[in-house]
Amino acid sequence: MIPKLEIRALSYSYHTMAGETAALSNISFTVDTGEFIAVVGPSGCGKSTLLSLISGLLRPDTGSIRIDGTPLSESACRIGYMLQKDHLFEWRSVLQNVSLGLEIQKKLDAPHREYVLSLLNAYGLFPFAQARPSQLSGGMRQRAALIRTLALEPDLLLLDEPFSALDYQTRLSVCDDISSIIREQKKTAILITHDLSEAVSVADRIIILSRRPGRIRKILPVSFPGGAVSPLKRRNDAAFTAYFNEVWNVLQDPDSALSARGGAL
Repeated sequence: MIPKLEIRALSYSYHTMAGETAALSNISFTVDTGEFIAVVGPSGCGKSTLLSLISGLLRPDTGSIRIDGTPLSESACRIGYMLQKDHLFEWRSVLQNVSLGLEIQKKLDAPHREYVLSLLNAYGLFPFAQARPSQLSGGMRQRAALIRTLALEPDLLLLDEPFSALDYQTRLSVCDDISSIIREQKKTAILITHDLSEAVSVADRIIILSRRPGRIRKILPVSFPGGAVSPLKRRNDAAFTAYFNEVWNVLQDPDSALSARGGAL
């Protein structure tokens, strides 16, 4: 089966007047359709750079990116990108905010508007459709940001620390909420996070990067008894601590080598 995303021997360096800074080196992995991947690693190891390359915002120095077997530059795949901040516009209602992408792409016709309203209704924001962003809680704002992304019906979701601006209690709740939405929608997703607990709680596999330049040190498949996928349920499972410790130990071990633990790249 052709993977949704295939990355082979990807490297990238930033160039400034002061010289060259290698961000990523020889990155290779695949992501299957409907799979939820988390990427962790030390600060500055190239995690966000990786998403920028996958989204096409940056071009790799070497290596290739294919989506559904087609080079990224030729792919018609719709990619959704959810950032750390919700970037909702206060002068627009919640409905107008979540419809913004469709409006920009001139796709805000009756069927798409109905789809947006159905998303707002499904995920508890319909009563706030005419409210301003300032009237929403932090968690509700992030849900609105996700609905804005889902409204464009992306085939691949890129999530760059979307919960990092929230307080811890809200973060747990929203992570559970948004993870469930992504799985209900059967979306393929890649999450960048500094929070190891968050990675273990949401991912089907965790990609662990080294310090800059980021290299893959390990790809860790995550599987809980009974197929538990809810982040909150995973956190309460006995296997959670074992996975957390394994990720932690790989990050702390400078001599750790790539090991897919039975999972294919």
